[in-house]
Amino acid sequence: MRIVVLAGGIGGARFLRGLRQAAPGADVTVIGNTGDDIHLFGLKVCPDLDTVMYTLGGGIDEEQGWGREDETFRVKEELAAYGVGPAWFGLGDRDFATHIVRTQMLAAGYPLSAVTEALCARWNPGVRLLPMSDDRVETHVAVTLDGERRVVHFQEYWVRLRASVDAEAVVPVGAEQAKPGPGVLEAIAAADVILFPPSNPVVSVGTILAVPGIREAVAEAGVPVVGLSPIVGGAPVRGMADKVLAAVGVEATAAAVARHYGSGLLDGWLVDSVDAAAVDEVEAAGIRCRAVPLMMTDTDATAEMARAALALAEEVRA
Repeated sequence: MRIVVLAGGIGGARFLRGLRQAAPGADVTVIGNTGDDIHLFGLKVCPDLDTVMYTLGGGIDEEQGWGREDETFRVKEELAAYGVGPAWFGLGDRDFATHIVRTQMLAAGYPLSAVTEALCARWNPGVRLLPMSDDRVETHVAVTLDGERRVVHFQEYWVRLRASVDAEAVVPVGAEQAKPGPGVLEAIAAADVILFPPSNPVVSVGTILAVPGIREAVAEAGVPVVGLSPIVGGAPVRGMADKVLAAVGVEATAAAVARHYGSGLLDGWLVDSVDAAAVDEVEAAGIRCRAVPLMMTDTDATAEMARAALALAEEVRA
């Protein structure tokens, strides 16, 4: 079975770990979000790609869900002593090595897709990890700070501001001019199943779909497309997805997110058991829906979620 997964960071990475357990013989291709990418300290940082790579490769900090395990922050401390910022973004010493290698390879002329493949050769994540594009795309958020409307990088909104102010608009800068990365459209066309994990529907999966050609390829793939709700009981399972959903006029409910993707894209949608009342509403929108436990408490529970998604895909196919 060939499975394509459109994934963001922590939620997507943890879902993928469960998917590997649920379908150990599957050929899994992950199309990773690069809209979170940012240049810091002269280095190219790809948070979502690295979170997938570290999580599946066994090097992630399990407690926080990002960064390296057993990390130290001496370089960050030295930079702060020199007055070099930003102080709000914490790169650990081990993590710095990944970004140095990536930046050197990019400077030597290698595209991001080739760099990602080279980095994955060390981590052996057990999936094929493809950046959504080799072109530069950065998600920016419009906010009002101290009475002044500003646009900040998504990382600054999420990490420094902690989504403490309303997001007034979310814009994937550069997406309209970007091209799908090598292998992305081919993987979608060859897929037996396409999955949207419980990643952020606006700034993770939504940014991937904003690259011209990717949404169309998913919609026209002719295979089941099944998503899992990142909203449980009217709130994000993790993070602050409700803030960016509000910016695009979408309620923070499982049914509203399904409608946001739409029946032209989704064939099936899983909601959490606590949102079972939303099943009829989702199905009224033309999307087959089932209610199952969606809390990724451990890998076994996540594997059950993945099995439920694949079972719904087979139900749709039949």
